[in-house]
Amino acid sequence: QVQLVESGGGSVQAGGSLRLSCAASTYLYSSYWGWFRQAPGKEREGVAAFKTGGGSTFYADSVKGRFTISQNNAKNTVYLQMNSLKPEDTAMYFCAARFAPCPNIRSMASSAFAFWGQGTQVTVSS
Repeated sequence: QVQLVESGGGSVQAGGSLRLSCAASTYLYSSYWGWFRQAPGKEREGVAAFKTGGGSTFYADSVKGRFTISQNNAKNTVYLQMNSLKPEDTAMYFCAARFAPCPNIRSMASSAFAFWGQGTQVTVSS
């Protein structure tokens, strides 16, 4: 069973930055990763996704140019660098992984990902 542990959440003022980390209990090679968020009363939405080992990354329109997803294979860790944070970015953030081919990763559908972390809270104040 793959385990994912997120960290790095916290409270910041608008315009600030945070880096979320997702430590995996397995190697990242040839796997698909996504960051999702869910605010109270709202559906979970995909924020960023990519396939390790190269290839395209995908971002929700609301975070393009501000968030960056990346990996560190040596640490089995996936990151989400969040800059220029806005109050509307406030949510619980989750990382997710898939270890089978995912031809439609661009859609960042949460149902495509089999493994999930417990989440880390991000709160942005105005």
